[in-house]
Amino acid sequence: MVLYEDNKAKYDAVSKDLFRLVQRDEKIHDVEFKTKPIGFFMDVWLRFVKNKASVIAAVIILIISFFAVFGPGMNEYTYDEQHTELTNMPPKVPFIAKMNLGFFDGGYTMENRKYDNLNDPEKYPEGCILEVINPRLVNGERIVDVVVDYYKYKGLSDEQCFWFGSDYLGRDIWTRMWRGARVSLIIAVVSVCCNVFIGVVYGSISGYYGGKVDMVMMRITEIINAFPRIVVVTLFIMVFGTGMFSIIMSLVIKDWVSTARMVRSQFYRFKGREYVLAARTLGVKDMALIFRHILPNSIGPIITSSMIAIPTAIFSESFLAYIGLGLQAPEPSIGVMLSRGQKVLLQYPSQVVFPAIIISLLMISFNLFGNGLRDAFDPTLRGAE
Repeated sequence: MVLYEDNKAKYDAVSKDLFRLVQRDEKIHDVEFKTKPIGFFMDVWLRFVKNKASVIAAVIILIISFFAVFGPGMNEYTYDEQHTELTNMPPKVPFIAKMNLGFFDGGYTMENRKYDNLNDPEKYPEGCILEVINPRLVNGERIVDVVVDYYKYKGLSDEQCFWFGSDYLGRDIWTRMWRGARVSLIIAVVSVCCNVFIGVVYGSISGYYGGKVDMVMMRITEIINAFPRIVVVTLFIMVFGTGMFSIIMSLVIKDWVSTARMVRSQFYRFKGREYVLAARTLGVKDMALIFRHILPNSIGPIITSSMIAIPTAIFSESFLAYIGLGLQAPEPSIGVMLSRGQKVLLQYPSQVVFPAIIISLLMISFNLFGNGLRDAFDPTLRGAE
């Protein structure tokens, strides 16, 4: 007490003139933002467009989707129209054929032809021979290979052609391929949407309540996931027959499990956050907590996993069609066309090349697109250049 009084006396003896106010005439405030403030989804968009590979992939997906919708109606042929006299025709596009580029000109190599017959107008109509190659003598006979305009060889006009060729029944590959792409995309998108819906609801309930509820629900998913896909597909086909419904159901019956597990992990991550506890304290009901407070924070991983699941579904549908468990004739799909085309791959490679290019572009583009979305929705990268 004596020490306190001594110190107080010393402080009182100090003159107030020795003190002055610092920054009295200055305004103290936070540093102004140099850029316009943006929301979460705008930040996602800005970071996504910086990923050139993902942007290109998105453009490719849009182009293929456009042709899948409108491509079958761009020429006069229908997907099941047969021209038995015009089987296995090579690809020909009239304006490209006039450029003499060596492709899409209706050219076809006819092997082991007698050289002396090349001038016979009954066997080779005028103007159909494009090139004579590989001359040789066989048993004293002059033999050559002849590259012909197969459409003129068949007596067709310059405007009558199949852009991507025809198959073994004379059906237009262009029309069938884009209709097949449409079917594959519909099956993939519908199955993924069903998987996301089921997985989100199931995983939300499991992750939110936890405990015994979570344990029982996860054991159910393990049982479902243990069934082999081929067995499930075969059972659906036996009960419901072949068609889009059977394929979609066979893809839905198992693939929602991965989405449910992902959503469950997200709920375990967010359900203990302060804003959730505050909402629960205020009496907010469970469904509102799940779908209004917790689930919106998981929307990024859900969208990303959905985009990555689409190429998987396309590949699964094509695989099932390839082994004969998919759509049946005359309905086309990319898998059906690949299965049929691989039987004549060496003789007519165009019947495999075009469907293979489309499914490859879809697989690669959706994967790159999904990777771009994953990086764009990553909250740890928000605001990063």
